[in-house]
Amino acid sequence: MVEIKVPTPGESITEVELASWMVSDSDIVEKDQEIAEIESDKATLSLLATESGKIKIMVEGGETIAVGAVACSVDTDFANEVPSPKTEGTPVEENKPEEVSKAIAGNEKSTANSQSDTYPDAKVSPLAKKVMEDANLDVEQVINGLRRISTKEVEMVKNMPVEEKTAPASTSAFIDNNGSREAERQKMTMLRKKLSQRLVSVKNETAMLTTFNEVDMSAVMNLRKKYQARFIDKHGVKLGFMSFFIKAASLALKHHPMVNAMMDGDEIVMPEYHDVSVAVQTPKGLMVPVIRNVETQSLDGIESSLKALAEKARKGKIGLDEMTGGTFTVTNGGVFGSMLSTPIINPPQSAIMGMHNIVERPVAVHGKVEIRPIMYLALSYDHRIIDGKDSVGFLVKVKEMIEDPAKLLAGGFDPEQAVLGL
Repeated sequence: MVEIKVPTPGESITEVELASWMVSDSDIVEKDQEIAEIESDKATLSLLATESGKIKIMVEGGETIAVGAVACSVDTDFANEVPSPKTEGTPVEENKPEEVSKAIAGNEKSTANSQSDTYPDAKVSPLAKKVMEDANLDVEQVINGLRRISTKEVEMVKNMPVEEKTAPASTSAFIDNNGSREAERQKMTMLRKKLSQRLVSVKNETAMLTTFNEVDMSAVMNLRKKYQARFIDKHGVKLGFMSFFIKAASLALKHHPMVNAMMDGDEIVMPEYHDVSVAVQTPKGLMVPVIRNVETQSLDGIESSLKALAEKARKGKIGLDEMTGGTFTVTNGGVFGSMLSTPIINPPQSAIMGMHNIVERPVAVHGKVEIRPIMYLALSYDHRIIDGKDSVGFLVKVKEMIEDPAKLLAGGFDPEQAVLGL
């Protein structure tokens, strides 16, 4: 018997939540197979089987467990048996004893008829009926063998086409006739609880202020449209808007280093490197993976890093070291349709830049009204160490580089003035 203990997700973390099991008790697992998801207040990790064999689960999903405690054990005497079907990373629920006994009892019955006297109106597809007949199962046995009815099954039945004979005499597409007043409760994950605490502490412990500006996206959109195909062929990734803003932010931080600073007790720390955190929405909540040394990267390097980190974050495979140590954050609420917002600082950082949706708006250009794609930009900052001159100047510098991408090559300066040495 090999014991599998809960690994430490990071320094100062003493307990975690065993979020869900990806295998069932007594399943045959392979070495290095993902068997469970573990959530701490900082990240989601995978629990791997250290050996092949039959698993014995000792902690139920959803329980809190100490780091280093035994979560399950593996009996290696069964290592040569055929592994149980994998769940492709989908959490499973343990079978209750009475459900198992019902399923076993049902399997022992032999019948050629897939219908049941208890469920005479049950609809069975031809393929399902054939499978049931091959396994000598009827509708009652299949229903009794189900673990439970979840909202997924209820919604599936709810959205099924209704036969004409059962349809109401008059319906309205704008009225929900269900009338349900039920409320679903979900336990907060450790990650979301920690995030909640951090957000409240930021509001209470910083002098947060937000400044805004607008950006004409015409130049970047035309550049992206013109060279997108060639960019993909050469670099293997799509050219998005985020890479322009992340690179522009890095160059603007060189002009206004206080925006990249943070407080450490009575001292102000100003890193010379730019590790940019990028907010990514995942099923587990908001995560902020970090792109290291943006000041040394090109647009294709930023796009590749962003794509890899975002995919890992959404799959819950991102490590704690990939989400810590950022010096500045960029978030994009525009993907959800946000017109304007005041993003909250990601501590211990002192500033965060928020992007928003792009909308065609009438603007004055050289004395004439034109329709241009406009994005509103926001910069929330800690006014204790960042003055208005730096915060506003930073956002203006980003605006200038987005509206004239050639300035990205000149370090944020005007290329013509650089040529003239001005």
